[in-house]
Amino acid sequence: MRIRALTMAGAAAAALAAGSTASAGAAAGPLSLASGPSPFAACTTGLDPGAPAGTNYVNAETEPFVAVNPTNTSNLIGAFQQDRWSNGGSRGLTTAVSSDGGGTWTEPAAPHFSKCAGGTAANGGDYDRSSDPWVSIGPDGRAYQVSLSVNAAQTISAILTSTSTDGGLTWSEPATVQRDDSPTHFVFNDKESLTADPHTAGTAYVVWDRSRFPSDSANPNAGHSVAFRGDPMFSKTTDGGHTWSTPTRITPNNNNMFTIGNQIAVLPDGTLVDVFHFGKGSGQDAPNASFTGVARSSNGGATWSKPITISNNPVVQDRDPDNGVPLRTGADIGGGLPDIAVNPTSGTLYVVWEDSRFSGTHDDIALSKSTDGGRTWSTPVKVNQSPPGVFAFTPVVDVLPDGTVAVAYYDIRNNTPAPGLDTDYFAVVSHDGGGTWTESRITPASFDDTTAPIARGYFLGDYQGLTNDGSAFKSFFVQTNSDDTSNRTDVLASTLTP
Repeated sequence: MRIRALTMAGAAAAALAAGSTASAGAAAGPLSLASGPSPFAACTTGLDPGAPAGTNYVNAETEPFVAVNPTNTSNLIGAFQQDRWSNGGSRGLTTAVSSDGGGTWTEPAAPHFSKCAGGTAANGGDYDRSSDPWVSIGPDGRAYQVSLSVNAAQTISAILTSTSTDGGLTWSEPATVQRDDSPTHFVFNDKESLTADPHTAGTAYVVWDRSRFPSDSANPNAGHSVAFRGDPMFSKTTDGGHTWSTPTRITPNNNNMFTIGNQIAVLPDGTLVDVFHFGKGSGQDAPNASFTGVARSSNGGATWSKPITISNNPVVQDRDPDNGVPLRTGADIGGGLPDIAVNPTSGTLYVVWEDSRFSGTHDDIALSKSTDGGRTWSTPVKVNQSPPGVFAFTPVVDVLPDGTVAVAYYDIRNNTPAPGLDTDYFAVVSHDGGGTWTESRITPASFDDTTAPIARGYFLGDYQGLTNDGSAFKSFFVQTNSDDTSNRTDVLASTLTP
């Protein structure tokens, strides 16, 4: 096996951790730094005079996402939160661009999704904070970004998009897909994602959940109460992001549905498949219900199927085993935030999420697949290669055109009783459609997760980035700079060659 960018000690540790399967793992290329000093360090917006100030972590990047340009696979565009706040959002979203397949990165001016990033009332970006970055690139090379932009009090929430036709170097002014201003009866837009249609130039889809609270005194920071409703919302553009359709509900006949983590995959025949975590709203299902599911649309999002359950989704809180401090991961919302990928040739779908079913005591990474367009799903299997008793978190999945599947995730197998929480990033690869898996270590050395920003726990992001250029996977993830409180985290990139 060729494992690049690992020290000899790191390579030995990776081989030992992965056991006999390590000999067939993907080759993890050297790490490249995709983030730099904060461009927003001098910006002071984002405070709410009527609420606790929160802590701003200057120079801290979280929650990255990445896409490859199909017209020029050397061109990668990433996006991430910059200067994370402890009580929600960041000063702005930063864009990183690579023209050499992820070897080196630059940071051009980002879209005007917040005041710190140049947003004003005139250009449509007059918001104190931004969150939930996502980027996708269409078959014509047009890149789309999306942001959840909010005021400091988080009583105004908006879904904003921006586009680029020059590989991510410049971006259009924001277009507003949805905006809610609800200082009394709380409505909040959350966890949006954007998918450029891989078959139709100029067409892209945005999905998100629009939480509704039955009480005027509802607290948006109370977590996902059983009394909340979370409508899965949908909007599309057919003119390259200049205009967006009036948002509609994906589940119009289920007023009690609560969803989060909506994300669309497009099948080879054009069918849209929206994956989400869902559970009890008011009177929905059993107490503490937690599921992963999908809805299908064969007419471009005009109508959708009823929710199709992939699986129930038990989780436990991921915690630092040394001190009990929680980690905010992809399982922070009472279930595992799902990630979806589609084989662009066969249409086979893969979904991954955090799940505690395999041990009953900690979270592992579950995977299910569908070979009939999302109508039926396989029994979930554990795919992470973590040693017994070690939890894994925040998975992402992607598929090459030849059917090779990769799943990336964090785990803490190298943690010791010494102060700190030693954490690493790994990837497993399957060449047989998920039947067998082999593992590679992406991080050449462990990093201390306790250095991460605190946002209801150590926070690297509710998701990370994983894409491909047709022959190799491109990983885009956050790790901490251990013990460096002036620059707590950075975004790193690596190429995984099966």
